[in-house]
Amino acid sequence: MYDPTVARLTYRALLGRRRALILGALPLLLIVIAVAVRGLTGADDQTASDVLGGFAIATMVPIIGVIAGTGAIGPEIDDGSVVYLLSKPLKRPAIIFTKLIVAIAVTMVFSAVPTLIAGLILNGNGQQIAVAYTVAALVSSIAYSALFLLLGTVSRHAVVFGLVYALVWEALFGSLVPGARTLSVQQWSLAVAHQVAGGDLVTSDVGLSTATVLLVAVTVLATWYAGQKLRALTLAGEE
Repeated sequence: MYDPTVARLTYRALLGRRRALILGALPLLLIVIAVAVRGLTGADDQTASDVLGGFAIATMVPIIGVIAGTGAIGPEIDDGSVVYLLSKPLKRPAIIFTKLIVAIAVTMVFSAVPTLIAGLILNGNGQQIAVAYTVAALVSSIAYSALFLLLGTVSRHAVVFGLVYALVWEALFGSLVPGARTLSVQQWSLAVAHQVAGGDLVTSDVGLSTATVLLVAVTVLATWYAGQKLRALTLAGEE
């Protein structure tokens, strides 16, 4: 199911100079914010939770997911170079699965690692806050990568739709509107983080069992449907 050649091409596309600079901008901003907040307020658990939850998990992770998920396949479909892959004797689900693994890896590196660093700067991992939010970043990276890879497969405007979803649904509604939180990847990942941290600093509107089921279901279904869409694209090209 994993093809090294597809993976290498996908890594090269995602980590080109221009895209790498975009991917690195938000993590760098998070660390700068963490340093500034620590210098101004000192080590404070609530402040650390607010910064990591309000910026890292609510904004940075979904945006990086958009860039990595849609960038793993969207540009190839747009410029027609996906035909090169489709002409090879590769199963379409294997192409999608390989690209998903690459998107997940890139999203995790550019979101979970800076989240951990920022958390350690903010409060030295007091009450396991840094580790809890790092786990949330890792978990949400998987679901976001699958969702945005699917979006890159079905739409030529995947980046625009993805950013709208990330900024409006996850960062705004997912943080502020009670009813929308239940359908937010952010809240599902925070349920896992709450289990790690305990206490009241990391909270979620969704229970752990529900969050786990939803995270797995969304990842599996999005990956499966992306494979079906790529297969349909192949058939259309052959016809």
